[in-house]
Amino acid sequence: MVAVTIDSSARPVERREARWFYVGMASIFLVIAFGGFTPTYWAKLAAGSFHGAPILHIHGALFFLWTLFFFVQTTLVALGRTPDHRAWGLAGISLATLMACSVVLAAINSIKFAATIGMADEARRFAIVSLGSVVLFALLFGAAIACVKRPEIHKRLMLVAMIPLMHAATGRVFLTLFAPPDAKGPPPVFVSVPPALVVDLLLVLAMVYDWRTRGRPHPVYLIGGALLLANQLLAVPISNTSTWLSIAHWVESLAG
Repeated sequence: MVAVTIDSSARPVERREARWFYVGMASIFLVIAFGGFTPTYWAKLAAGSFHGAPILHIHGALFFLWTLFFFVQTTLVALGRTPDHRAWGLAGISLATLMACSVVLAAINSIKFAATIGMADEARRFAIVSLGSVVLFALLFGAAIACVKRPEIHKRLMLVAMIPLMHAATGRVFLTLFAPPDAKGPPPVFVSVPPALVVDLLLVLAMVYDWRTRGRPHPVYLIGGALLLANQLLAVPISNTSTWLSIAHWVESLAG
C-alpha cells in the first residue's frame, strides 16, 4: 500500500535510502504493536488467563495482520518489487475495511461488558478513543488510495495513517505501568492523551527525516499532525457531551 518511490531528480543512493526509511518505520510499528500488547494479551493468552469475547481475538488478529502487511508492502517497494506491491493493493483495502468493522464491534462489546459492572456510560465515553482513531485512519487511508498515483503524498499519508493505530498498544503499556492495582472498567478518556502524544513522536521523526532529505517537512505531515492532535486532545471534552453519548448509544444499538 505504501509506494516509496521518490522524485526522479533524486540521486539513486537517496532513493534507496528513502525506501528503507519506510521499512524502518514499519519495523517500529511492528515492535509497538506486538510489544505493547504483550502484558495484557500475548502473555495472558500464552498462560491461558485471557478470557475475552471472540470479537477481541478477531479484532486483534486483523490489526496485527495489518501491521505485518504494512511492513511487507514497504519491504516490497524497497526491494524494487513495486508491481507486487501494487498487486496487493486490493487486499489491503479489504483488510482495512474489516479492521474498521472490528473496531465498531469491539467497542460495542466493551460497552456491553462495562454495563454488567455498572460502568456503561464510562465505556461509552471511552469509546471515542477507538472510534475516533478508526475514523481518522479511514480518512487518511482513503486519501492515500485517492493519491496512489502521487507516491510522495501516498506514502506519507499511509505512514501517518499508521500512527493512530499504535495508540492502543502504547496505551496498554501506560496502563500496565501506571494504573492502580484495583482499577476496573474503562479508564477516563484523558488517560489516552499521554500515550497518544508519545506515539506522535514517530511523526516528528518522519518530519525530521524530511527536513534532512528535502529541506522541509512535507505538507502531508503538517496537516496529518494537526489532525492527530485534534483527534487526541478534543476527545476529552467531546466525550463528556450529550451529543457524543447519543452517538455512542446509536453505535451500541447496531448490535441490537
